[in-house]
Amino acid sequence: MKRHISKLIAAHWLFGILCVALAGCSTADNEMAAGNLTSVNHVDGTAITWFSVNGYRASGGGGETCCIILPVKWRPGLMANVEWEVDPDRWMKLPSVTSPEFQAAYAKHAANYQRYTSTVEIPEYQEKRCGLTVHFLPCQQVKVTTSCWAVSAPQYPIKDPLRMKEPDVCTK
Repeated sequence: MKRHISKLIAAHWLFGILCVALAGCSTADNEMAAGNLTSVNHVDGTAITWFSVNGYRASGGGGETCCIILPVKWRPGLMANVEWEVDPDRWMKLPSVTSPEFQAAYAKHAANYQRYTSTVEIPEYQEKRCGLTVHFLPCQQVKVTTSCWAVSAPQYPIKDPLRMKEPDVCTK
């Protein structure tokens, strides 16, 4: 009987130690949260038709799209894999949508769309973050931020001007 009680006490101790050890394995570092996905096009004369970040797709016309999932806690090496499609001649005149020529004209125009990809590091953020904003710059450059400030605010971290011209030659 004493032997049985000793084994029972040892099992309880072992169970207690296991519980304490597992309590230290918090999943807080792996918690995720949703946020809006937004874009800002800095290139004059072009239109972003769509873009995606880490597989979360949005229309490129600005505004906010729900949602992108980001870790609650930032960690080094957190990357944004950005894919996007550009209409290089956003002001091209097309026939009326009701016109019989529209489909052929649109197909010819859309054949000039260009697709790009870029991988950029997501800058460090604190607990307060406001989704992810992707900035499309000349020469297929991309910057991202989780800032809660408006793009026009002096505190906003990305200072690149809007309506920049695409240079004839891009250097990397």
